[in-house]
Amino acid sequence: MKQLRLDALRDPVAHLAFLETYEEAAARADAFWQDRAVGSGEGSTTARQLIAEAPDGTWAGSVTVLIEEAGTKDWAGYPVERRQGHVVGVFVRPAHRGNGLIKVLFDAGVAWARERGAQRVRLLVHEDNERAQGAYRKAGFVPSGVVVPFFKEAAQNELEFVLDWPS
Repeated sequence: MKQLRLDALRDPVAHLAFLETYEEAAARADAFWQDRAVGSGEGSTTARQLIAEAPDGTWAGSVTVLIEEAGTKDWAGYPVERRQGHVVGVFVRPAHRGNGLIKVLFDAGVAWARERGAQRVRLLVHEDNERAQGAYRKAGFVPSGVVVPFFKEAAQNELEFVLDWPS
């Protein structure tokens, strides 16, 4: 998990996609990564990290889905109006991009969220990260019209993309 995250943070657009820097992640103790793995593993009801494994055993990519409860506030302080999944930590290694892997990961994450009673799944993407926006659209997500200030630079924005389904 740690190596995949460090590799993701070296990606050319990582500064737009992740809350931390490579240096911050590399400095974290192994216990942090172990706790994170447990907290998003099979026993968790509030978070699930889904991993795509390549034939050689390396991790090709990952997405994490967090469950946000109606009536609470999200990580940025905005109200959560309904139980929903929130996709974070999206990364697919360059050698595995463009082959549909991201859709497989999203489909598994959405299924997990739906099994836990989520009424929709959302994610935030930087307005300048066109590559990610294209991948999210291919996976069925559409812009909701919600725009929030980028957490690192208030003059920039993140766009909310959602995947809704009939009740």
